[in-house]
Amino acid sequence: MNVPPRPNDLSEAVAADRAHVWHHLTQHKPFETTDPRVMVEGRGMRIWDATGREYLDAVSGGVWTVNVGYGRERIARAVYDELCRMNYFAGSAGSVPGARFAERLIEKMPGLSRVYYANSGSEANEKVFKMVRQIAHRHHGGKKWKILYRERDYHGMTLACLAAGGQPQRNAQYGPFPPGFVEVPHCLEYRAQWDLSGEAYGRRAADAIEEVILREGPDTVGAICLEPVTAGGGVIVPPPGYWERVQEICRKYDILLHIDEVVCGVGRTGTWLGYQNFGIRPDFVTMAKGVASGYAAISCVVTTEAVFDLFKDDPDDPLGYFRDISTFGGCTAGPAAALENMAIIEEEGLLDNTRAMGARLMDNLRALQERHAVIGDVRGLGLFCGAELVSDRATRAPADERQVQAVVASCLKQGVIIGATNRSLPGLNNTLTLSPALIATPDDIDRITDAIDRALTEVFGPG
Repeated sequence: MNVPPRPNDLSEAVAADRAHVWHHLTQHKPFETTDPRVMVEGRGMRIWDATGREYLDAVSGGVWTVNVGYGRERIARAVYDELCRMNYFAGSAGSVPGARFAERLIEKMPGLSRVYYANSGSEANEKVFKMVRQIAHRHHGGKKWKILYRERDYHGMTLACLAAGGQPQRNAQYGPFPPGFVEVPHCLEYRAQWDLSGEAYGRRAADAIEEVILREGPDTVGAICLEPVTAGGGVIVPPPGYWERVQEICRKYDILLHIDEVVCGVGRTGTWLGYQNFGIRPDFVTMAKGVASGYAAISCVVTTEAVFDLFKDDPDDPLGYFRDISTFGGCTAGPAAALENMAIIEEEGLLDNTRAMGARLMDNLRALQERHAVIGDVRGLGLFCGAELVSDRATRAPADERQVQAVVASCLKQGVIIGATNRSLPGLNNTLTLSPALIATPDDIDRITDAIDRALTEVFGPG
């Protein structure tokens, strides 16, 4: 793998970053006395910062994105070749890579047929919200305009996506939000709202959705937006029975089912899309992060032909179609990268590897749970796993967020980057999150959990 040389002295770049760049999700007060971390190179699952320090990345780019790993020259070349040939035209016209990737993607998603391109997960979810609202106006007399979302789920950072977000600390200080977004209860059995377990709990958590629908009025609810596995809200895999009942409820009340795959697609859970683990038949699917593994910006809204047909009408009707555009949804780099990303996953058997390494990761975390009383629950699917930390196993009292972040910091000192829920759920930012690239090896998995083992001992003491 050929990696372009970097200058030995990157101090000027670091100084420019410190002086001029506004980082995402970051309090900049500490940068008055310390330098920000600047990443300069990546290969496989390893990355290097401007000081030359090496890290094993267990969170795929910090936000669950670089699914096939760093330094994939074939993706970069595919993007280069396409940009030289035809870099951009507005999405009101087609492109060759856009057409080819849509075809390849639909092959992986039986029952769906149309792909709408955008450039971020938040934007993709906004598109669906607009589609639902327009369907309400055009086909339901404006009535079915409300959109349900689930407590602890996250759908993006625009105002409408925050309105549909079940993480209060992410929403704080950004209201007032647009109306019509209604919360339903979460489905985390470890934090049970009902004295049930297993399939009975899953069905009861879904029944709670029906209760909200009846309270709001079924003729006012147009869609429900759910993550197949709740991501930033604590890596929550819904219990058995949950998804079957959710689909029954949606069919009963003519409610469109929107699955937010921004994190779980493409390949993260060991299937092409996360919903495919549960036999779900969605009306909308949104995806972004893993679609091109961060090599180019791309997001997709995928719909059924039935949804698509709701926007086909008399050409003389000036309001009879989906009147929306995403400027950089017309850039060819995204689908060109996505085609190569998908080919790599297929050729290298990365779905199989994800399932195998995900099982190893869960086994390792369960072994840590036996050694460390601070681990209250371990959960996950594929290479997307979490360990919830508690101060008391009997009461399940959450560990303090500062201690959880100290575990993350300890791993970083060991050269391993892990994640954790933070500043999202008041009192419940206590889950370590892991999403290594789909190329992870047994040695990578073991190094990640060994670092967590040492960090837990350092922060909480042995046992």
